[in-house]
This record gives sequence, C-alpha cells and structure tokens, in this order.
Amino acid sequence: MKKALSLSFVSLLALGVVAGCNNDESSANEEGSSGSGSGEKLTVWSFTDELEEPIQVFEERHGVEIDLTIIPIEDYPTRLRPVLQNGTGAPDVFTGELAFIKDWVEQDYWEDLSQEPYNVEDLEGDYVDYVFDMGRNSEGAVKALSWQTTPGGIFYRRSIAEEVLGTDDPAEIGERFSTMDGLFEVGEELKAAGYRLFPDEGAVRWFAQGDNPQPWVDENDELIVTEERLNHFDFAKELRDKDLTAFAPEWSPAWFAAMDGPINYNAGWDEVDEGASNEVEVFSYALPTWGLHSVLKTNVEETDGDWAVTNGPSPYFWGGTWLGIYSGSDNKDLAWEFVKMMTHEEEFLTDWALDTGDVLSYLPVTEKIKDEFQDEFLAGQNNYTFFLDEAQSIDADTVTRYDQQIDTLFGNAVSDYVEGVRTKEEAVDEFYNLVKNAYPHITVPNE
Repeated sequence: MKKALSLSFVSLLALGVVAGCNNDESSANEEGSSGSGSGEKLTVWSFTDELEEPIQVFEERHGVEIDLTIIPIEDYPTRLRPVLQNGTGAPDVFTGELAFIKDWVEQDYWEDLSQEPYNVEDLEGDYVDYVFDMGRNSEGAVKALSWQTTPGGIFYRRSIAEEVLGTDDPAEIGERFSTMDGLFEVGEELKAAGYRLFPDEGAVRWFAQGDNPQPWVDENDELIVTEERLNHFDFAKELRDKDLTAFAPEWSPAWFAAMDGPINYNAGWDEVDEGASNEVEVFSYALPTWGLHSVLKTNVEETDGDWAVTNGPSPYFWGGTWLGIYSGSDNKDLAWEFVKMMTHEEEFLTDWALDTGDVLSYLPVTEKIKDEFQDEFLAGQNNYTFFLDEAQSIDADTVTRYDQQIDTLFGNAVSDYVEGVRTKEEAVDEFYNLVKNAYPHITVPNE
C-alpha cells in the first residue's frame, strides 16, 4: 500500500485497524510461554489493544492474572492459526476480525457457544442482528460474539460546512450526501471555495455497493459483479479527474494531518510540509464507529469540537472485533466469564460505552443510553442513535470467506484504472482473470 492512492481494500482495512489501535506487539508473556490450563491465569490473543482496560477490570473482579498478546493484524492469522491447530501455547480466548471471521467460524478453533453451558442462542434477540449472525457458522453454531457494531458514516468539519454550504446541520448535510450526484455537487462547491471533499479517492469505495449490497460469491460459486460495483470505477476516476481530493492517501502522514488543519496539496506518502504554498484543507472522512475514537480523536487538537457525522449515499460497515473461547482450552469456565463480561454484562458494558463511546451491539444497554448520548467532540451530537439506525441496514449475508482476497484484487483494478495503467474494460477483465486464478472453482462473468 506504499503506492500513492492505492485502493487496495484489504491493505486499507489492515492499516485501518493498525492506525486505530496501538498494535505494537505486546504481551505480559512471550508467545507460547503460558498455555491454557493453569487455572490461575487466562491467556488472550488479539490484534487490537481495546481489551486492555476490560482485562484490568476482570483481573480486579476475579483476582486472576490475564496475559494479553497483541499481534499486528497483518501477521495475526498466520501467527495464530498454527498454535490453534497444534494446541501448543494456544490462548484461552482469542479475537477475530471482520476480514476473516466467516472463514474462522467454519473451523474448529472456537468453542461452540450454542451448546451447554453457554446457551448463547437465548441471547440472539439482544444483539444487533448482523453482529450475532456474523459469529454463526454454516451449520448454525455460534462460535464468537461481539460487543460492538461498526456501521460507517461521513465525518465532516462543521466550520467548513457553515462557510461553504450555509449549514452545519447533520440532517441537511446528509440530505445533500444522500446520492453520489449530490456528493459530487458538494465536492465542486468545496473546491471552488479552496477546500477538498475527501483526502483521497479511497473514501468512496464504501459506497460502491449502493443500495444493492451483494456478496462477492453466491451459493453457486459465482462471482457477483453488480452495476453498482462497476460504477465504482467511474466514481473513483471522476474524483481524480475533477480534482476533488487532496491526494493524501489513506493512513499516510498527510491523511492524518488533514484532520487538524491545512496540509500541502498532493503530499502523497511524504511527510507534511508545514507552511507550504499549496496548502489545502479537507472537509470530510468516511470512517466507521471506531474511527471517531481511535482515529479522529487521537489525531486532532485544533479541530476538537468542530466535527459532526452524517450519512453517505448508502450505508456501509467496516471492521469489528469478535471473540470466543479456544475449543482446546482447559480454562473454559474462566474464559467464558471474560467473554460474558465483554459481550453481555450490562453493568460493565454501560460503563464501557459511556467511557469510550464505543457503539455497542448489545441492545439492553443501547436502549438505556442511546437517547441521552452526546459527544463533545461532535459538538454535542448524539452519534449513537445515528449509528444504531445505520446498523439496521447491514446484512451479514453479504460477507463471505472470499472477501479479503477479492476486495484486494478489486481495489487494485480500480487503482489501475484511476492511475491510467489500464482502461476500465482492461481493468475489469484483469480482475476477473485474477479471481479465477486465485479461486478456480468460482465462475467469473467473462468465462
């Protein structure tokens, strides 16, 4: 992803989680130094540091020690899979991410939580539908749960909206953003005033499915390429040709810096040149729930309180953390206590949501706190109700075990077209060929 303005979806996803969390590999023990079954110690592996505070709470409550190993997400599956397969040094609890959750629930690594003594089927109605369904395998067994829901929106600068568009109201801005045509119209107005709509073209990838979300591969092993997905090539190219972005690639220094003020235009992957003569300010970012707390809030000072969130042309979701119990653990009772606390204990989750702003998937808590929720960073906006409404549009059936690889190939094809390496037809055909090469059993449209 070092190539400027690459639209490689999985690289962006991986880097997004890395950027959103402190993913320097860390642990109270070296990998494998403490296996399951001590009875006095629980081992947890994850790709994110978001479990650190809950672990402290759990240790204080239960008088036990938890060893947490954090592995960068790009290395996580390859590091974790071997220890799960052979059982040596395997953790008692481990997390899974959206990019590979549908593959991992089909394996025998996670305990079946549908059975005794867990009986999580009794809790199904207490969760946002897609979140609960994502942890279920093709045979109906629930292998993992998640405490969070991760729909996305468009975060924008209120002061720029007021100056250029005459209002900073999320409902009014959302109305203008409700179609791709409207999004581009706003982009033209911003450009005329010296601003840019997005930091780079990658922002519109989340709206590629439009109002017609489909899985990449259907039950007949056929690649599904909708008109909306093909239109994404044109939307990304239009953003480039009309100069509506700041050419600050996602997760680059300039991408982060633009959250808090002007950056040098077309910085690419270079460090930001403060005081450059070609400075420009960015109006908005397409980010999910966790982007507010793990990306925006951690990278701004000057613009704190100048943000709001609204909808884009279509709903989307990005990322998410599921966790479950290693099926070979000798510490399953204690592991289940931790999973319960993290995913459906009302007292803990209420404190967690109010403290962190994390948008929960556990409805008994969200129903209590959603109406009064406010975020000072967003000038007092209740982003909780917004994201919970967006979450109702998410369909778990659109996620497949092929997404990580196919998203990467599709993103590279879009990038080739935007960069002028290939025509649209050539880029699409190359995408089909690469999918067929990676998955010979999948039928592609150009066969």
